Amino acid sequence: MSNAQKIVFVGLSGGVDSSVAAKRLIDDNYQVVGVFIKVWHPDFMVCNWEQERLDAMRVAAHLDIPFLTCDAEAAYRDDVAHYFIEEYRAGRTPNPDVMCNQHVKFGRFLDFAIEKGADYIATGHYAQKQPPTPVRGLAAHKLVSSRQDLELAELHRGVDTNKDQTYFLWTLSQAQLDRTLFPVGDTPKDHIRQEAEAAGIPVAAKKDSQGICFLGHVDIPEFLSHYIDLKPGAVLNTNGEVVGKHQGALVYTLGQRHGFTLTNHDTNRQAQFVVARDVKANTITVAPEMLTLNQTVNIKLHNTVLRTSLCAADTVELQIRYRQTPIKATVVSVGDQTISLQPTQSMELPAAGQSCVLYRGSLCLGGGIIS
Repeated sequence: MSNAQKIVFVGLSGGVDSSVAAKRLIDDNYQVVGVFIKVWHPDFMVCNWEQERLDAMRVAAHLDIPFLTCDAEAAYRDDVAHYFIEEYRAGRTPNPDVMCNQHVKFGRFLDFAIEKGADYIATGHYAQKQPPTPVRGLAAHKLVSSRQDLELAELHRGVDTNKDQTYFLWTLSQAQLDRTLFPVGDTPKDHIRQEAEAAGIPVAAKKDSQGICFLGHVDIPEFLSHYIDLKPGAVLNTNGEVVGKHQGALVYTLGQRHGFTLTNHDTNRQAQFVVARDVKANTITVAPEMLTLNQTVNIKLHNTVLRTSLCAADTVELQIRYRQTPIKATVVSVGDQTISLQPTQSMELPAAGQSCVLYRGSLCLGGGIIS
C-alpha cells in the first residue's frame, strides 16, 4: 500500500512538535487527520484544555486537514490520575507520564484511530521507530525466537539527546509500536521550530509544555490534599535530629531537593536531598548526598514489557530517571513479567514505583516498575 492510501491520525496537542509531525506526514503523501485528545481534570483545578484544543484546530486549519476530538477522560481519570493518587498513598513513586502514554496516547487514542479506519497514529515524541538491526549467526538465536522476529520494528532514542522521550515510552507493546509513527524523532528540537516557522504554523513560537502529562504544572501536595489526608511532619538529618518541616511524608520521593523547609541556619549548608522516608512516623530524612545502591543488591522489576528477548548474563543499560546517564547492569534472571538486574557500577538508590527503562545503545528494549 502506498503512503497516499494510508491514513494517519496525528495527536495534535496544540504544540509545535505534533504540528510539525502532521506537516511532515502530509509532505510524505499520507492521508492525515488531526486529533485533539481530551483528558480528565479535577473540578478544583484551572485547566486550559479549551485553549489547547483551539490551538490544535488552528494548526489543522492551517494544514488543511480534518480535525477530530478523542474523548479520553475516562482512561485518564481511571488509569492515570487514580494510579497517581494511589501510588502516593501507598508510599511509592509514580510516573504518570508513562501511564498516560500507555493508557491514553497509545491506548484510548490508538483504539479510537483504529475504530475509525486509521492505519497508524503519530505523535510529536522525540523517539525513532527503525528497522531492526541485522542479527546473524548464533547471536540471532540468542536474541530472537524466529526468523519473523527479525522483521519487527525497534524503538530507538531520538537524535536530540536533550529531548529524547523513550524513557516515557517503554511500555509500548510490539503491536502498539507497529501502529505508530514518530515523524520528528530524527531531528533536533531547534530545527523543528525553524521548520514550523518556515511553514507558517501558528504555534511555531509556542513554549514547550511542562509538568505532569496533560495536567501541566501541578502543585503535588495541593493536588493530593484533595484525596489524601496530609499532615505536616519533621525533617530529620542522618543523625535523627530535627532540622526542618515538611508537608506530609507521602508526597516526597527519594532524591527530591525541594518542597520542605529547613529551620537550622547554616550559611554553609549544601543542597539537601531526601534520602529516606518513614510514612508511619511521618518523617523524611535529608542529606547533602544521595544514598547509593550496594552493588551486591539486585534491582527487581515487575510489570515488565520487553520488545527484545533477554536472558540471564546479558548486559544492558538502565535508567531510573529521565535524562539520567545510563547505568550498566547484568541481567540476573528473567521471569513472567519480572526481571532482576545487578548494576555493575555505582548508582543512586532507586525508589519503589519508579520506572526502570532498559537500553542497548540507542535501542530501547523495554522496562519495568521497581519493586
